[in-house]
Amino acid sequence: MLQSQSMVNVQHTIIGTVHSPYKEKFAVPRQPGLVPSATAELEILSPFNDINAFNGLDEFSHLWLIFTFHKNLNPDSEPTNSWSPTVRPPRLGGNKRVGVFATRSPNRPNPIGLSLVKFHGVIQRNGKLFLSLSNIDLVDGTPIIDIKPYLPYADANPDAQAGFAQTAPDSPLAIHFSEQSLSQLAELPAEYQTLQQFIIEVLQQDPRPAYKKAKVDTKVYAMHLSGFNIKWQCELDAIHVLSIEEV
Repeated sequence: MLQSQSMVNVQHTIIGTVHSPYKEKFAVPRQPGLVPSATAELEILSPFNDINAFNGLDEFSHLWLIFTFHKNLNPDSEPTNSWSPTVRPPRLGGNKRVGVFATRSPNRPNPIGLSLVKFHGVIQRNGKLFLSLSNIDLVDGTPIIDIKPYLPYADANPDAQAGFAQTAPDSPLAIHFSEQSLSQLAELPAEYQTLQQFIIEVLQQDPRPAYKKAKVDTKVYAMHLSGFNIKWQCELDAIHVLSIEEV
């Protein structure tokens, strides 16, 4: 009779940290690629910031990032809650339970995630090395444990079946800006000229809990994006941006 192998305690080395416009978990898109305007830099930490380690990477347009859900850890780097064999995916309305291994839920036995991002090049600045990225779905400060190039012939399969998430979620919500929010946008420096489009793309994903959707909701929400506190309110078919204030 075969005996089960003893469990091995595997420790990962952090090779980089993401500098992201998403300063908190709320409003982070649930998958990469849903918010094209979401740009970020991945700072490569020593000793992995040797430029030779990235020779040839500029020939790839997209990268896989393997990361840790650090917001799901306590200060001792242990999961903040025990894992559950079933979870409630937002794509199923947040009510139906499926197996955790049939989802990409961050609440897993090991808090490890996988994200496909667009790669714009290597940047060397002030003695540091960064990767310029977009289409991200990672909160600020996310630790990266590995980087792998995306291979179209191996990583894309047009005949693949994806269960309850075969296609990207619909974005039926119209986004309206109040006079106050438009005035606040107009006063911002030129470096923030894409902020309005970024806000639109984030809100079209409807960051609210799944059970709130398609229901009357009078709550005023706030999200922290790119150093701004953005307040908004949702109707059945539209979201109204109320104010945009620098943090």
